[in-house]
Amino acid sequence: MGKNRTKPVTGQTASSNQSSTSDGTAPTRSAQLVPTINTMIVCVPEELPAEALISRQLDKHFGVSGTLSPRFWATPGMWMWQRSQLVDPRKGRPVYCAGGPVRLLDLAGMRHAAAVGAGVRYQVWSRVVQGTRPATPWPQLLQRHLADPAELSLDDAIARYNNQPRVIAMRMHNAVTYGAGRLNLRELEMFQAGPTAYQHYSATTTLTADTVIAADGNRLSPASDAFAHRVTYLEQANHYLASIDEDQRLLAIAL
Repeated sequence: MGKNRTKPVTGQTASSNQSSTSDGTAPTRSAQLVPTINTMIVCVPEELPAEALISRQLDKHFGVSGTLSPRFWATPGMWMWQRSQLVDPRKGRPVYCAGGPVRLLDLAGMRHAAAVGAGVRYQVWSRVVQGTRPATPWPQLLQRHLADPAELSLDDAIARYNNQPRVIAMRMHNAVTYGAGRLNLRELEMFQAGPTAYQHYSATTTLTADTVIAADGNRLSPASDAFAHRVTYLEQANHYLASIDEDQRLLAIAL
């Protein structure tokens, strides 16, 4: 692998291996205890030219098959001539882009907006599940199945998960709701941790996505979709991103 190329993402990113669909509607028959990886954040090596940061070059330089994802906000105080330093900028306010130097990205604004949005979602979730008992998250049932398939088959694990009143309430809400108002069942465990924990989770995840590739090629990612594993990842990834130089370029890639 060349000097500029990071370590490829393997196995965990395949949609057939995810423990739930992308919007968390239900676990799949081919579920495995691996994290759901939909979006990655890459710290672009300094020597990699800006011309290489296009979708058709991602596999060559980063070892992944994906597309640029307009995830970041450009800082409001950016000068027009600085726009050329952004990756795939879009029209509008704030200016969405797939990346650029940290000094030109409004990371604080992104965190604040994500926390506010999470507060609204939590209120919706709280009303939807009112009167239901806490549910067993899917990663826990999957772990029990993998530990002893004879004791808990995959079919039984899926049925046990889907038949919980709290899960049924969320699925029923999603059945009559479209767009941003839907609730992600993958976040059931995060919701159940309480409003503050859910807001912190959403605010930190908006920056780190599902995995971070450091400038030296090392990868940070959770061990599974379990909240405890996600928290460990968020601690590590946010600590790393807080330590990088303001000239470091970040790139968001949808897989």
